[in-house]
Order: sequence, then structure tokens, then C-alpha cells
Amino acid sequence: MGRIGRTDLSRLARPRAFFIHTGLVALVGVFALVVPPTIALADGHCPVPLTPGVWIMLALVSIDGVYTALTRRGLYIPGAMPSIAITFGLLLVHGWQVAALWQAVPVLVSGLLRGDSWWRVGYTMGHYVLAFIAADVVLGLFGIEPGPDEARGLSVVDFPVVALAGLAMAAVSQMSGWLARASWRGTSVFTLVRAELRQRVVSHGALIGLSPLIAVVAAEQPWLLPLFVVPLHTLYRSTMVRFDREQESRHDALTGLPNRRLLLERGEEALGRAGGRGGRVALLLLDLHRFHEVNDTLGHVAGDRLLQQVGARLETLVRPGDTVARLGGDEFALLLPGLDMGADRQTAQEVVLGLAHRIVDRLGEPFDLDELTLDVEASVGVAIFPDHASDVLGLLQFADVAMYLAKRSRSGVELYDDSRDVNTRDKLLLLGDLRRALDNHEVELHYQPKIRLADGRVDGCEALVRWRHPTRGQVSPEEFVLLAEQTGLMPRLTRYVVDVALDQVARWHAEGIDVPVAVNISARDIHVPSFADSVAAGLHEHGVSAGALQLEITERVLLEEPQRAAESLDALRRLGVRLSLDDFGTGYSSLVHLRHIPVSEIKIDRSFVARLTMNEEDAAIVCSIVQLAHSLGLRVVAEGVEDEATYQRLRELGCDAAQGWLMSKALPSDEATAWLLRHGAGAHATPAAPTEIHHHRRADVS
Repeated sequence: MGRIGRTDLSRLARPRAFFIHTGLVALVGVFALVVPPTIALADGHCPVPLTPGVWIMLALVSIDGVYTALTRRGLYIPGAMPSIAITFGLLLVHGWQVAALWQAVPVLVSGLLRGDSWWRVGYTMGHYVLAFIAADVVLGLFGIEPGPDEARGLSVVDFPVVALAGLAMAAVSQMSGWLARASWRGTSVFTLVRAELRQRVVSHGALIGLSPLIAVVAAEQPWLLPLFVVPLHTLYRSTMVRFDREQESRHDALTGLPNRRLLLERGEEALGRAGGRGGRVALLLLDLHRFHEVNDTLGHVAGDRLLQQVGARLETLVRPGDTVARLGGDEFALLLPGLDMGADRQTAQEVVLGLAHRIVDRLGEPFDLDELTLDVEASVGVAIFPDHASDVLGLLQFADVAMYLAKRSRSGVELYDDSRDVNTRDKLLLLGDLRRALDNHEVELHYQPKIRLADGRVDGCEALVRWRHPTRGQVSPEEFVLLAEQTGLMPRLTRYVVDVALDQVARWHAEGIDVPVAVNISARDIHVPSFADSVAAGLHEHGVSAGALQLEITERVLLEEPQRAAESLDALRRLGVRLSLDDFGTGYSSLVHLRHIPVSEIKIDRSFVARLTMNEEDAAIVCSIVQLAHSLGLRVVAEGVEDEATYQRLRELGCDAAQGWLMSKALPSDEATAWLLRHGAGAHATPAAPTEIHHHRRADVS
């Protein structure tokens, strides 16, 4: 499929309404602002009465322009400009033309300081001019002619008219702003009105309420006008705080981009519009590769700067009205509403996939961090409404599935395909059943004994999880454990397994059986800061010593956030819990980490043990592992021992212990108890010889 650039995406929806609206407002407003004073000057009249109050007001609004430009950090806070109160008061004293001229001053000053474009400055001036004209019209309808004498004579009966004029001014100003923002985003005006009406009424109402008092003071005692600086400043600061809190609740603090909450809100709105008109909406989910290595190597400050640059690049690739959001970590999302009603499914998919490829290519260009140049890879998943999902959460889920598929296949970009989705309806139902099985204690543990090769004594047991589904029968551990890891249920499953295992250890101790039990834990468990505390609480609850519990980890734990894993493993070691490194030899980092992790035992993977007597290379590997482990003071356990020749060969190589079907399969708790008693695990029993263990094993499984 060909790659389609930004021009092709833009052709589906351009904010023509935005440019038409803002252009007309700027032209009409600036024309009304400039022409009357020019005519007055041509006739030899000064358009502005040069009174002390007017000059003081000019100074105040100029200061406001500088202050708001410096404190808003380039953001407009609608309704919060303190100069509105001053210029509306000026309107009551000298009319809309003077008020509009003076209001243009802070707009121009703040716009220049912020580096705003000229069309934005012109539009802002224009919509204020139209707002003042609307206020003046309302005053005229009720017989109030602005002037110093009229301002001095304002009475209680005039305040409703003044308030109505202020309301008209605010309504025109705000509605113009809402129209501009709605047409730019491609959203509904009513959505913005519903979301912002309350706070706009509060901010405008407070400013308009001060204006009559400012007008009276300007007409009677203009030198007192500076006293309004403190209340106006306080009002501005409170409005800023309210605005900042609203921004923080919907925007990412690091990048300033919309967060998940705002993305979902805009997504629901976009789907509502598209659904009514037969349109399409696309959601792209993006993830950076190996971002944690940047944090680990260069520090979190460099990682944060990289995320900021990624967000900035993404914003240059989309249209006005599209949403670029940061969902957390190194995960970003792009919402593309308004995929044109005339575009068929194939065309829409081609356009969106073209943008996705462009994103991958653009992010593949080097990033500069001080004197360092970083290359970044990304994977993008795409889901489209209504082709793939009928709601925003569905789009987000399916885009996530596609993104992980792109990451696993290293294809860069993937469109959601339900035939390749591992999160099928059946798996979701199975996940719900697994949760209920944990609640009802229907998940069982079976125990596979481990035997010391030197003397045939029972060395311990490994607890293996088993689940018999009421309708599906026995569910493979690989299936439901993988499902738990993929969906976040793994920590709960691990807590359940540890609790059941400790309860069994306590029961065995009561029967005089003293064997440690090993439990497998995942990387997700180790990365939970409170994991060691939860293990300690379980030991205390069941009255079991820490030495009776062994936790088996895989090399994956050491690869994902090794610093956090090391802290958690150290906490477990200090607790007295023994740690074992499972599936040793199947990864590539063991030798690097072995000297720095607090394990007391390594387990040789069954893939080496199974060919031990048939393949000299495997025998050499096992021999090397045993020698390496012993040189580091570690014990070695071999998994998957299924014949006596392998058993004897492991003894010759110096392996410490073994487990496998030669000795026993994994047994339910009652059968495991009987097996342990028969094979010398009781407090007063005599250990069985290895040949006796083999004989009993054949009887056990026959």
C-alpha cells in the first residue's frame, strides 16, 4: 500500500469555516475600529477625549497587556483579561469607539510579546470591537447614551440595563471564540458551550460587575482608578488557577498534550458526529521502542525531553482539529475525526495508513539532545470507526492490539485485523471465568517433588498451578497464565498461588513434613514495589518461616527495569526468602547478572536436560553451567528428568538436585502429602534410595 503524505490527509477535511469566520471578524472589527477615528481626525476632531481618567485607563490596560502576556505562557484564558472591566467601564463613560481603541492596546501588546500571528491579533481585536458594539446597541435600546454625565447619574434602576449590555458584550465575544475554536477542531459549538459556559459566566460576571463602579470613579475621581488594580489582579489570578486546574485535568503535564481523559471526550464527540453522517474516525496508537534504555542510560531528564520532542513532531504531521495525546510513558495516540463522508473504506484506510507510515518515518529521523543524537523506532496500530469498533474504548483497545502486533512483527504499522487478535471474545470470557475461579478458590496447586542427587532425599517441591474449567475441562497453564500476564491479572494470581502454597506448607509442618515449596513469579510481580511486603504478610499470617518459601524468577525479570527488579529482589533476600533463577540457559543475560542478583539456585532448562545423554554439546553446556554455578556458590537443579540414564549422568556432572517424571509428576496436595511421607519427607522417616524413588514413581503413574 502506497504511503500518502500530509497533503492527502488534509484534503479530507480542511477548516475552511475557521478561516472564513476569523477573517470576517477581523475585517469587520478592524474596519469598525479604524474608520470612525480616521473620519473624525479628517474632520478635525479628536476621537478620544483626553481627560485624566482616559490616560490613566490607557496606562492600566497597557500594563494588563504586558502582565497577561508574561503570565499566560502563550495561552488565552477566555474571559479573564482584566482590561475588559476597565474598557467596559470606559464604554459607559465615552462610548464603544474609545473602549474599542483602548482594548486594542492590551491585545496588541500581549500579541506582540507572545509572537502571535497578525491574523490572530486582528481577529482578537475584531471580536472585541463587535462585542463593544453589541453592548452599545443594548444601552441605546434602553435610552442610555454613554457619557460622563450619564455615568455619574447611574442609579440602581440602570444596573439591569448595564448588566444586560455586559451580557451582550460577553455573549458576542464568547460565541465568536467558540465558533472559531469549534471550526478549527471540527467539533460542535454546543459541546464547547456545555463544557465552558459556567466558568465563562463566572469570570465575565465578576468583571462586568466592577465596570459600573469603574465608570463612576472615572467620571468623578479618576485618580482613584489605580485602586482597582488589586481586585482585578486577584480576580485574574483566581481565574488563572481555575483555568490551570482544568488544563491539568485534561492535559499531560510534561508535553502539554491532551491526556487520556480529553482524548476520550473528543473521541466520543467525533464518533457522535461521524455516526450521524456516515463518516469515519481513525485512532492511531503509537509506542516507542526501548524507551526505558534512554531513561536508564541518560537519565529521566533526557527521557522527558525526548518525549517532548516526539509530541512536537507528531503535532506537525496532523491537521487542525486532529488530536495528538500522550497516554502515559512512551505511548501516544492520534485521533483523526472527519475522514470525509465521500471516502470509501479502502480510501480512508489508505490515507490513515499513509499517515501512520509517515509518522514512523518522521520519528525515525534523529533527535538532538544537547550533544547527543538519538535514533528512535516506533510502532503504530490503527483502528477505524465504524469498521472496527463502535465506541472510543473499542477503538483504543483494537488500536492497542494492532500496535503490539506491529511491535512483535517489527512491521512498523498495522491495521487492526480481528483474525489476528489474540484478545478474542472467548479469551475475554475465559478471563472473567478465571477471576471467578480465584474468588471461589477453584484454582488448585499441584506439587512436583525435587530430589537431591547425592543421597536421594526429598529436596523440596515446586508448586504448579492447575485449573479445571467447569465446561472446558482442564485449561492449559500456559494459556491462562499468559492471559493473566497480558491483562494485568497476574499479580492477583500470584498472590493467590503464594497464599495457597504457604497454607500447604503450614499443613505439612503440622503433619511433620518439613520441605520448602517453590512458587513461580513473573516480572510484573517483581516490579510491584509492595511485593516483598505482601510476601512477608503471608508468611506471618500462616506462621511459616521465610526459609520454607522459594520464589522462582526468569531472566525476563532482569531485562525489564533491572534497577527496580534488583531493589525488590534485595528486599526478598533480606526477608529470608530463597530465590531461584528458572529456565537458565534459554536467555542471553544470565552471565552478566548472575553475580549481581541474590539468587541461591539456578534451574537448568529441560531443553538441555532432555538431550543430555544423546548430545555431547548439551552435556558440555550442562557441565559448564554446574561448574559456573558452584564457583559462585549456587546450587543447580535440573528440570525435566525422565529416565534413569539422565538421572545418573546429572549425578556424575555434580548437579545438586533434579525434578521430573522419573521421580514423580506434579501431584494434587493430598497425593503429594502421601508421596512425601512414603519417600522419607516425614520428621522421623528414613530417606528412600534413588532406585526406590524410581520404583515408586512407576507405581504412581501407572
